[in-house]
Amino acid sequence: MADEQDRAVYIISVAAELAGVHPQTLRMYERKGLLSPERTRGNTRRYSERDIARLRAVQQLTQEQGINLAGAKMIMEMQAQVEQMRAEMNRMRSELLKARKKSPSTAMVPLRSIRFMPWQEGLMR
Repeated sequence: MADEQDRAVYIISVAAELAGVHPQTLRMYERKGLLSPERTRGNTRRYSERDIARLRAVQQLTQEQGINLAGAKMIMEMQAQVEQMRAEMNRMRSELLKARKKSPSTAMVPLRSIRFMPWQEGLMR
């Protein structure tokens, strides 16, 4: 469930342990813009399951793939953009299918297959 993944429940020490890093690393990731955990009224960081997954992804990119933090940030931003575009494409595909169901007799015809536009027929005879 998406709401459960976004619920900020872990304090920094638990989040660091779950991700296999030192709490100071989490602070550095936050300064570099790789993470932005929720904050309590007392300004204590709280990490969600989504934050933990993001931490693990950063660790994989930096430690297993040898990518620096700036590169990891760029990759993760591009991955987020791709996901947004996928969601938008799926939404548009769904709208197109609904429109086709409403008027199935309306077929899309490639422009190249039309010799003359209806208003040009009289001119071409």
